[in-house]
Amino acid sequence: MIEFDNYKVSLNARRGDLDSLGGALNLDGARREIAELDEASTAEGFWNDLEASQKTLQRLKQLRAKCASFDRLKTQWEDLYTLCDMALEAGDESLLPEVKAGFSAFEKALDASRLATMLSGTYDNSNAILSLHAGAGGTEAQDWCEMLFRMYIRWGERHGYTVSTLDVLDGDEAGIKSAVLMFEGENAFGYLKSEMGVHRLVRISPFDASGRRHTSFAAVEVMPEVSDDVSVDIRDEDLKIDTYRSSGAGGQHVNKTESAIRITHVPTGIVVACQNERSQVQNRAMAMRMLRSKLMEIKEREHLAEVSDIKGDQKAIEWGSQIRSYTFMPYTLVKDHRTGFEAGNVQAVMDGELDGFIDAYLRKMSIEK
Repeated sequence: MIEFDNYKVSLNARRGDLDSLGGALNLDGARREIAELDEASTAEGFWNDLEASQKTLQRLKQLRAKCASFDRLKTQWEDLYTLCDMALEAGDESLLPEVKAGFSAFEKALDASRLATMLSGTYDNSNAILSLHAGAGGTEAQDWCEMLFRMYIRWGERHGYTVSTLDVLDGDEAGIKSAVLMFEGENAFGYLKSEMGVHRLVRISPFDASGRRHTSFAAVEVMPEVSDDVSVDIRDEDLKIDTYRSSGAGGQHVNKTESAIRITHVPTGIVVACQNERSQVQNRAMAMRMLRSKLMEIKEREHLAEVSDIKGDQKAIEWGSQIRSYTFMPYTLVKDHRTGFEAGNVQAVMDGELDGFIDAYLRKMSIEK
């Protein structure tokens, strides 16, 4: 029965972490804000300003989710402690597997919640727009770009995000040259910002009849989706707008109408495109949101007062600039060069298991602040 005593000791040790988490989340302040927003949502004329009312309801949803998540953690802790006491009193060792599994789940949930408190950036809570670009390596790099495309979709689905494809440019023979994904949900940008950089692949190429080992590169760019009321100076005369037919699946509408939009911001050379929506008007609106987000992200990163002064700091998509390497041959290993975090199960990573890399990055950034 000593195992149950050990679990009680461990639970008491984690109780301090749980209490610290409650303080870091400012739950008292969150509950006060919930009460205020609840009152505002029932006031006369609340729905007169639809955009403002939707923001209020979105904020309410986020605050309630934060409080509910902590309450679940607290209940987990109390249930486990009670279960240990019951087992000790009854001398029932059959409860040990349940306690073991429950404690493991509690620790994972607690660590995930503590990690979320590190997301204190201005836009960390925002939706994320993730762009992929194939680099050096030709068809091999385009195939690698598509593999990353699938990996991030899997990651988003695992975490309950709404993932949509805004734009895809097919490769010449296989894979994709570029793609843009939208991740909608709480803290999407806060987590995905760790993925920004060049990703390197080493494997035996399926496109090489000689079976030689190849190295390929793809770049990942992540920016927060900013709301339309964020002030960014975008002049009509600075925009070059092109229309074209969407590619990929979509039926006759995709094939027969030039609904896709490509916008070039001439002063900075930034290009955004969208073909996800059915109408040209909708695609243009989304492309403008992407452009606004990109300009704001660069403005924040460079700490410049005027968008017209932006000089993008883009690394070449090639050897020596990678943030992470994925090795399939002669051994299997994924290593992040910024944090040193490694994972030996390459297939699991490619299926969206990125939490270890994201956690390590956020912890490193938190220490360096």
